Amino acid sequence: MRVAIHWFRADLRLGDNTALHAACREAEGVIPVFIFDPLILKAPDTGAPIVGFMIECLRALEKDVFAAGGKLIFRHGPPEREMESLLRETKATALYFNRDYEPMARKRDEAVTKMAQSLGVEVRSFEDGVLHEPNAILKADGTPYKVFTPYSKVWRSKPRAAVLGKASFLKHAGIQNPKGIALPTAKELGFKVEIPLPPAGEQSARDQLRQFGHRDLLHYASVRDFPALGATSRLSPHIRLGTISPRTVMAVGEKAAAKYPDSSRQVDVFIGELIWRDFYRQILWHFPHVATGCFRPQYDALKWENNDRLFKAWCEGRTGFPIVDAGMRQLNQTGWMHNRVRMIVAMFLTKDLLISWQWGERYFMQKLLDADLASNNGGWQWSAGTGTDAQPWFRIFNPTAQAAKFDPEGRYIHRHVPEVDTRAYPKPIVDHAEQRLKTLAMFKRI
Repeated sequence: MRVAIHWFRADLRLGDNTALHAACREAEGVIPVFIFDPLILKAPDTGAPIVGFMIECLRALEKDVFAAGGKLIFRHGPPEREMESLLRETKATALYFNRDYEPMARKRDEAVTKMAQSLGVEVRSFEDGVLHEPNAILKADGTPYKVFTPYSKVWRSKPRAAVLGKASFLKHAGIQNPKGIALPTAKELGFKVEIPLPPAGEQSARDQLRQFGHRDLLHYASVRDFPALGATSRLSPHIRLGTISPRTVMAVGEKAAAKYPDSSRQVDVFIGELIWRDFYRQILWHFPHVATGCFRPQYDALKWENNDRLFKAWCEGRTGFPIVDAGMRQLNQTGWMHNRVRMIVAMFLTKDLLISWQWGERYFMQKLLDADLASNNGGWQWSAGTGTDAQPWFRIFNPTAQAAKFDPEGRYIHRHVPEVDTRAYPKPIVDHAEQRLKTLAMFKRI
């Protein structure tokens, strides 16, 4: 009898899960497993918000697996060791998982694959967390794209995999479950979650997508940049942990564009965000040095001032620039920040305060519900001018002008900085015009 283990990672759902769907189709028994990896949990970039949200997503997944006829097994320890133990205990003949594209994950998966194959276990990995894998879109000479626009044109021309149905574990009956642990709390894993967590799990993700698809998606290009409206999808935490697949999200977008032709341009801008997500993953895949340094290595020589006092003010949302402070307080209090504001606060840190993008990148990773290495790194390097963008360092946002343009009535600012019009609100910690000149000079020296 063919017994397979499905290794859940950033794919915490039963619907449209490529590896799980294949395992349930091809094996007589499927054992679903999630391993808490100490290396990830102890990493300095791992924050309490995403861990807390992951726990709640796993809680929902555990119930969904049970309802589908299976039992989700939790283990805690080095994945290679835990998986070897699981394979021996279950006498499984196959291991299924969806591919991960981050450098550390690739090393982990290579080690687990080698170990499993040494036991005679068939290992099958699948494309799932992206719409097009990093090696699927290359230039004519076989090299990767470094600029988004030409990449996106090829991306749009490529056919995509179909959305799959929901997996069932009914064939799982009679398979001996291995030993596992109870789902731990975030506190038991060493994290203190201090923000209210949004609804978690696959059904919550689908509900969120349905609501977005019937309302704000149809006006996305017109409303997305105005943070007071709250008109973005808010799906990024779900896509990050895989409670919904990018294919499912893309399908809803395409269906809306077909049903409402007058809104096709609006929807197309939203699809562009999915392309950016794939683009940054292929950048991380082909240029793994971006995880620790600038995409353009010459910018590693930039002489950032890295003032601790200014960084603390930025972190706490007390810079005296209302749109910046509103964004940072939204992040600290909710684990999320509007995308337009993410760009504003990132550019302010790097080009007004002259603090390294890596300081901000890590802070975001520690605070975001959707903390994601590829997208976060790509966004920070775009803002800092060290990344892939065709117009790099000389783009410098004026935070006051950005607020006037995208929060003209101050609704977003007042929501998060209620004291903005009182004497309690701090004065600006820097002069934007002066800092802009210093930033230009710093980059010109490189």
